[in-house]
Amino acid sequence: MKGLELSRRFFEAYGMPMLREQFAALLPHLAAGLLGSGSECFGFDDAVSRDHDFEPGFCIFLPGEDVVDRRAGFQLERAYAKLPREFEGVSRPVLLPVGGARRGVLRTGEFFTEKVGAPDGVLTLGQWLSLPEQALAEATNGEVYFDNAGELSAIRERLAYFPEDVRLKRLAGHLLLMAQSGQYNYARCLAHGEPAAAQMAVGEFVKSALSAVFLLNRRYQPYYKWSFRALRGLPLLSELAAPLEALLTTDNAAPAEKSDTIERVAAAVIDALQAQDLTQAVCGDLEKHAYSVNDRVSDGDLRNAHVLAAV
Repeated sequence: MKGLELSRRFFEAYGMPMLREQFAALLPHLAAGLLGSGSECFGFDDAVSRDHDFEPGFCIFLPGEDVVDRRAGFQLERAYAKLPREFEGVSRPVLLPVGGARRGVLRTGEFFTEKVGAPDGVLTLGQWLSLPEQALAEATNGEVYFDNAGELSAIRERLAYFPEDVRLKRLAGHLLLMAQSGQYNYARCLAHGEPAAAQMAVGEFVKSALSAVFLLNRRYQPYYKWSFRALRGLPLLSELAAPLEALLTTDNAAPAEKSDTIERVAAAVIDALQAQDLTQAVCGDLEKHAYSVNDRVSDGDLRNAHVLAAV
């Protein structure tokens, strides 16, 4: 059973009855769900995932202390701690999980401050440009079971995806890095007799290609170890998972074949750029497409900032 299903079933069996019976007066102010850190919040968990931080738990989100005070919050924490220690054959940990308190009673503002640096999800341009995508992914993933006050859902909606100018700036930067590392430096490193550097160039190409694909899909890229699993489920360019994986897992024994794979990935990305009307370039050189995408940024200051300013 996946963690999201386990959590929901545990919540329905014990969480919601506990809230209705013991905290009916607070219910209008509360929200609950499973979101944040952990592979189960993305639906990526498997048998291996159960070796740490896996439990039949959920999150109860509280507003500020002016609405739900510390005493009420403490009572909720005590009630949550008294829920059954085992459910569907899975035990709840006695000690805090490796990543800290991921489940239980959380203040909504504190949760989002920890994830994105803003309790209300209102971000400055600088924050949008500099925040790691995995943090934004963890702020918007999972499932909300109920949100009676609407605060949690409103913040998640504000964070749902990058503003378009930020998406374009990030995309332009990653396209340029793809051009530099894959289309240019891979072959040159080999010509210099530097196979390790060539493999590093391939790694940089794959990292930026992954970022570009997620940006073209308007989806946040999760933590790196889940990037390929998430890529295989994307509606656009999911077919690039196999060639990108091959680039990382093969050596330089057939450099011409590897260069051909790089160009095939580049061509697929360019096709997607053109389909979204994001580039005016008509060639196979990703660098030219990078600057063309950058020209689409509407904010003058952001457009004139270095093309790599957002990566």
